[in-house]
Amino acid sequence: MIEVKNLTKRYGKITAVDDISFTVDTGEVLGFLGPNGAGKSTTMNIITGYISSTSGTVTVDGSEILSEPKKTKQKIGYLPEIPPLYIDMTVRKYLEFMFDLKRVKLPKKEHIAEIMRLVGLDKHGKRLIKNLSKGFKQRVGFAQALLGNPPVIILDEPTVGLDPKQIIEIRKLIKSLGKKHTVIFSSHVLSEISATCDRIIIICDGKIIADAKSNELSAALSGGQRMSLVAEGKPAEITSELEKIPAVTKVRRGGAADPGVKYYVEYKQGEDIRRDVFSAMERINAPILEMKSGDESLEELYLRLTENAKGGEAS
Repeated sequence: MIEVKNLTKRYGKITAVDDISFTVDTGEVLGFLGPNGAGKSTTMNIITGYISSTSGTVTVDGSEILSEPKKTKQKIGYLPEIPPLYIDMTVRKYLEFMFDLKRVKLPKKEHIAEIMRLVGLDKHGKRLIKNLSKGFKQRVGFAQALLGNPPVIILDEPTVGLDPKQIIEIRKLIKSLGKKHTVIFSSHVLSEISATCDRIIIICDGKIIADAKSNELSAALSGGQRMSLVAEGKPAEITSELEKIPAVTKVRRGGAADPGVKYYVEYKQGEDIRRDVFSAMERINAPILEMKSGDESLEELYLRLTENAKGGEAS
């Protein structure tokens, strides 16, 4: 449905998007995740045709955005981070105006009524947009993006500034959209993406650093077997002793665990290092307060990946 190929966007000496490529299948809900300034909005704006790329191509359902902009844009519904609303209009009048502006060919009254029901605005058609809560204003933004039933929906930070109840409602709406549309949903909040999307792409400094199904992301990012360990003692001594275990490939110090310090230990596939770890800590008199197999949380993996990509070091 969507193919992004070797996409690059430069502003003078600054590279906002750096040669990224990915595809989105029909009916897929793709989460586009990254810290602020990572290149998410720039990529969204290029896909929608709002800005042009320096190089690379974007194809939507067989139409290329630069060579066939009008045809391609007709296939896309877009909700930018700040919804494009005329706040002195009523909800219904605004949607009627956007219907005409987009030159939608469907029956006007019936189609707008259907969209309003879908996003939960059917009882608010006569209200002025400026009198709506932020959550309902966001719903009006969703409604304009859905006019014409475009096959692709692109949502840029759609839950920013909403309260927890509104966020849950928007999540449900996005999931329901995935049944009839291909959706790209950008955010810098991991919990939003992982709770809503089928697949997640992580972008940092304009480059894709991870791409995996939501339920496989932790395993895909960790790259092997991993153990987390909380122990009391001198961190340098504990790290050195763990690194001496033959099956261990990497030891990384986490944060303070009060008491003790957390460590992440990576080791060879198929090995069981629990006894070796216990013996190593016993030799240096470092009491083990917690030890469990498994990966870091998605939040910890995300922070480590983005900090490493920026040349920093995770805490």
